[in-house]
Amino acid sequence: MIHTSVMTQSFKLMAPYLPQSNKHGIGALAAADLQVHIDPWPEMDCGDLIELFWGGCYAASKLLSESDIGHTSVLHVPESFLRSGKVKTYYRVTKIGSEPIKSPGAKLWVKLETPGGQLVSGEGDENQGLAPVTFAESVMQGGLTARHFDEGVQLTLDAYPNMDAYDEITLRWGDMRLDLPALTQDDVGMPIVVDVPAELVREAGDDPHLEVSYCVIDRVGNNSRWAPPRLIKVETDMTDEAET
Repeated sequence: MIHTSVMTQSFKLMAPYLPQSNKHGIGALAAADLQVHIDPWPEMDCGDLIELFWGGCYAASKLLSESDIGHTSVLHVPESFLRSGKVKTYYRVTKIGSEPIKSPGAKLWVKLETPGGQLVSGEGDENQGLAPVTFAESVMQGGLTARHFDEGVQLTLDAYPNMDAYDEITLRWGDMRLDLPALTQDDVGMPIVVDVPAELVREAGDDPHLEVSYCVIDRVGNNSRWAPPRLIKVETDMTDEAET
C-alpha cells in the first residue's frame, strides 16, 4: 500500500497563470484584486491541498472539495505581497498521505507606479503629474500657420514621473490621434521631441483653440490618463500664405 501511494504522486501540474496580466505583467489596477488561476489535473481529488507561493513566500491555499474537481481553482494574492519588479509564482499540491508536488513557475513583471505619478481622485480625466506639451515660442505666442510646415511641426513632451522603457505615448491633436514609438531606455528621463505630420494637422483642420494633449500606457497597462491640454491657434490655409 505504501508503494502504491508513492506512485500516485508522480502526476504533472501546469504552471499557474494570471488572466489579469497585461502585456508583460501586472499593473496597479489588477493588484487590488489579483487572482492566480490553476488548471485541473487528471489526478485531482477531494482533500487535495493547493498552496500558492508568490516570490518564494506562501501566499494562499485551498483545500479541494467535491465541487472543485475538474474545475479551475482561483486563489487570491494579498495586495500586501505585491512589490514592483520581477516575480515568480508557483503552487504545490499535496494529496492525503503523500509528499507535495511542485508546479512549474510563472515569471512576470509587477509595476505599481503609474506614469505621471499616482492619480488623485477628483481630477477627472487629467493627470497633473504630466506637463502640458510645449511648442516653439513663435507657435505658443502666435499660433501655428502654414509657414511652420516648411520647418516641420514639432512639439516637446517633458520627462514625467515614473517614466520607463516600453512606455507607449498617444498624442491627441484635436480629434486626431498619433501613436508614438515605445520609449527605449535611452529615452528615460529625457524630453521627447515629436514631429507631427503635416497631413495630420491639415486633417484636423483649423481651430482658434485646438487642444493638444497626450497620455501614457506602460508595459503592464498602467494608464496615466490625459495631460492637461495645451491650447493653440491653428491656421493651415496655404493659399493665404502664398498670397502674402
